[in-house]
Formats: sequence, structure tokens, C-alpha cells
Amino acid sequence: MNAAAQRRWVSAMLLTAVALTVSVACGESGRGSPTSTPTGTPTSQSAGPTSAASSTPGAPTAPDRFGYQPLWPFDSVAAADAWQRAYRDGGHQPWHLDAETTALSFTQQYLGYANVDTVVDTSVRGEQAWVSVGFDNPNGDSVTAAVVHLARIGAGEDAPWEVVGTEDSTLTVTEPGYGTTVKSPIAVSGVLSGVDESLRLRVLRSDQQLPIGERAGIPAGGTNAPWTASIPFATNCPAVLTVAVATGGHVADVERFAVTGVRC
Repeated sequence: MNAAAQRRWVSAMLLTAVALTVSVACGESGRGSPTSTPTGTPTSQSAGPTSAASSTPGAPTAPDRFGYQPLWPFDSVAAADAWQRAYRDGGHQPWHLDAETTALSFTQQYLGYANVDTVVDTSVRGEQAWVSVGFDNPNGDSVTAAVVHLARIGAGEDAPWEVVGTEDSTLTVTEPGYGTTVKSPIAVSGVLSGVDESLRLRVLRSDQQLPIGERAGIPAGGTNAPWTASIPFATNCPAVLTVAVATGGHVADVERFAVTGVRC
């Protein structure tokens, strides 16, 4: 190869390398990045380890912010920080550091589902946890009523656990969308698989002991069958609210439930 041909060959190789570099860069810039926008059940969706629907979006983004609706027991990062200071000073309420205790307390004390009193399974991955809560059926077998999704709120090794939703399968809340703003009455809908079900709806806020809205006796049933209802509530806004749906009555008062978080 003479000198002129060699120069043309080198130039062609350099142009090919530049073109490949630009192509790769453009391809990478077009990829979607995770956000904290709710994805789907259709809008109460998966942050969990399976393809099951969940009432939570993607993960938090920074220690001083929280990428979820803070449902319970804290209503803000500031409230969690206040607990941390009290805990560091005198060991105040150490149960906030236990995901299982937090999930069961949320279920029994906040939602009012007293018969759901057992931790069936727990999965902790980094700053998130999924706690399966349930009950023992008449045969003595543990039955899962819901998978409660929790996330660490705040910063530090002693950041407490916060309930942010549920990961749902046979009973879901698809509307209202996770993190959306609602007004009374709330139009609520979802999907259910079950026979001869009677749904109960509750609207709650973490700084009040009793539900601010409640409705029972909503008939539903079928395989992946849609259900819909409307529930009024009375409270001072703005506030973060929990919308909960439950069904039961076959072998236990509450056999399955799902929740989502909204604002008013």
C-alpha cells in the first residue's frame, strides 16, 4: 500500500470510529430513566419484586426528600427526623426501626384490620421492605392478606420505616392514581378475583384515629373483574390520605386488602 492509499485508509477508519461513537451516545441518551411517577395498576403499580400490581412508584431520590406518599406512621420527612432526634436522645419508640412491627401496626392499628395479626414473609432489599401480613385459617395455615411495602424515610442508619403502599395481585386499587389529588367523594375502582365478595372502603389520615370516610357492602366478584364505588370523606385539606379496600367474611373478617396514597 503506497503512502496516499494508507492515508485514505486511516481517514476511513477514523470516520467509522466517530460514527460508531455518535451512534452509541445517541442510543444511550434515548433510554428512559427511572422516575417517581406511579406506573400501573394501572396507576397503583409495581415497585415490588414481582409483576404484581403495587400502590407505590419508584424509589426515593435523596435523604431530605421522599419519593413516595408517606402514609404511616409519619406524615413527612420532618416528622421522621423529629422521631430520630428523640430516639437518639433516649431510645424513644424503637419499633420504628423494625419493618415487620411497623407493617403489622399499620394493618391493625391504623387500618383497623384486627384479625390480620401474622407476618407470613419478609423481603428487605436496601432501603425498601415488603412484609406479607395475614392470618391463620381454620386449618392452621398462614394466609397472606396483603404485602405491605415500606421504605426508609430520612437519612442515617437509624432512619425509620414508613409504609408507602401495598403490592397487590387478586385485589387492586387502580383509581385514584397513586399520589394524585382528590376531592370528596372519591371515585374508587380496581380489579378483583373472588367469589361472592363484599368490599369495604376506608379513607384515613395518619394524624386521626378514626377513618374520615367509610363505606361497606359493595358487591363484587369474578376473575380479574373490575369493581367501582364512590366514597365521601370529611377532613381539612391539604393532607395525605390513605384509601383502603378490603374483602372477607368467608373464613375471616378481613381476608385481603389493598391501599393507595393520595392527597387532598
